[in-house]
Amino acid sequence: MTSNKSYIYPLTIIAIIFFLFGFIIWLNGVLIPYFKIGLELTNFQATLVVFAANIAYFFMALPSAWLLKHTGYKKGMVLGLSVMAFGTFLFIPAAYLRTYGIFLTGLFITGTGLTLLQAAVNPYVAIIGPIESTAQRVGFLGIANKVAGIFSITVLGSIFLIDADSIIASIANVDAATSAKILDGYVLKIVEPYIIITLGLVGLAVMVFFSNLPEVNESQIEADGVSKELEPRSNVFKYPWLILGVVTMFFSIACEVIPIDGMIIYSKALGIPMEEARHFPTFTLIAMLLGYIFTIILIPKYLSQNRALQLCSLWGILLIVGAYLGNGMFSIVCIILMGFATAMFWGTIWGLALRDLGKYTKVGGAMLLMGVIGGALLPVIFGYLIDYNPLRPQNAMLLLIPFYLVILIYASWGYRLDSWNYESIKKSIFSKR
Repeated sequence: MTSNKSYIYPLTIIAIIFFLFGFIIWLNGVLIPYFKIGLELTNFQATLVVFAANIAYFFMALPSAWLLKHTGYKKGMVLGLSVMAFGTFLFIPAAYLRTYGIFLTGLFITGTGLTLLQAAVNPYVAIIGPIESTAQRVGFLGIANKVAGIFSITVLGSIFLIDADSIIASIANVDAATSAKILDGYVLKIVEPYIIITLGLVGLAVMVFFSNLPEVNESQIEADGVSKELEPRSNVFKYPWLILGVVTMFFSIACEVIPIDGMIIYSKALGIPMEEARHFPTFTLIAMLLGYIFTIILIPKYLSQNRALQLCSLWGILLIVGAYLGNGMFSIVCIILMGFATAMFWGTIWGLALRDLGKYTKVGGAMLLMGVIGGALLPVIFGYLIDYNPLRPQNAMLLLIPFYLVILIYASWGYRLDSWNYESIKKSIFSKR
C-alpha cells in the first residue's frame, strides 16, 4: 500500500495513460458512422467496430493477468502501449486498401494492448491507496479519459464527418466506379491522424519505461490505517462480490458505451443530419466529465460507493424511459444525460469488486476486464435493433433497462454477499447496512 502523498506521482503518470487511451477508445463513436459511409455498411456491420475493439478483453484478460505476474505492473503497461501502437498502425494499410477486415484486425490488436494496459492500470489504481476511495481516484483518471474523448471526437469528428452528408449525397446516384473513387478518397482521411496516434503511443511507452513507477504488493491492503495480510480463500470463485461484480461490469459497459458509440447512428435513424449528430457523443462525454467531478467530490465523504451506484442506476432507468417515450431532440437529451450516471459505474464497481482479494487481485482485475465483453456484444444488438425497426429506433433503448436493473441489484446487496450459501444470501439482502 502506497501512502497518500507518495501515490500522487504514479497517479499523474497513469492519468497521462488514461488520456491517451481515452483519445483512442472514445473515437469509436466517430469510426462507426465513418466506416458505415466509407465502407458502405449497415448499422449492424458498423457496430462491429465496438465488437472488435472490446472482444479482446474477454480473450486476453486472463493471459494479461498471467503475464503481469511475470512482468509487474510497469513493464505490463509498456508492453500494452506497444501492442496498441501496432494495432493503430494497421489502420494505415487498411485505409489504402479500403478493407474493413484489416480495420477490424487493427481494432482487435489495439484492444488486446488496451486489455493488458488496463489489467495493469486498474488494479494498480485500486490498491495504490485506500480501497474505499478507489472511485475517487478513478474519478481523477476519468476526467483525463473523458477530456481526451471530448478532444478526440471534436477534432477527429470534424475531420472524418464534417462533409459526411455531402458524401452520402454524392454517391447516391452515380455508378459503382465513381462511387468507389469518391469513397477511396474519403477513407484516406484516417491516415495522418493514425500516424500521429501511433507515434504518441510509442512515445508514451518510452516515457513509462524510463519512469519511476513503484510496484505495489496487492496482498496487503490497508484497513483503518493498519496494514494487514489477508487470508486467501481456496480459489477466486469463493469471492461472490467479485463474481457478481464481473456480471455487473458486463452490463454496465453497455450502458456506458451505447450512449456514446451508438449515438450518431441512433440520431441518424431519428432523422437528424450527420453534421448535427456528430456533436452528440461529445455532449455525452461532457456529461460523463461532470459525473467524474461529482465522483471526486461525493465519494467517499458524502456517498459510499454502493450508494452512488444505486442512485446512478435509478437515474439511468428514468432516462431510458424518457428516451423511449420521447421523440427527436428530447430523446437525444435523455441519452446524453445518461453519461452523468455512467461516469460513476467503472470506479465504483472496481472498488466494490476488488476489495479484500489479496493474492487474487490481478486475476480479479482480469476477470472484471473480461466483463467488458458486454461492450462488444450488446452494442451490436443495439445496432441490429435499429436496423430491425428503423421507423421506431427508440425501441432499441429498451435494451438497457434490464442492464440497469442488474447494476441496481449489485449495488443494493450483491456487493456485500460474502458466501454462496443461503444464509449469506439472506443476510446480504435483508441486512440494513
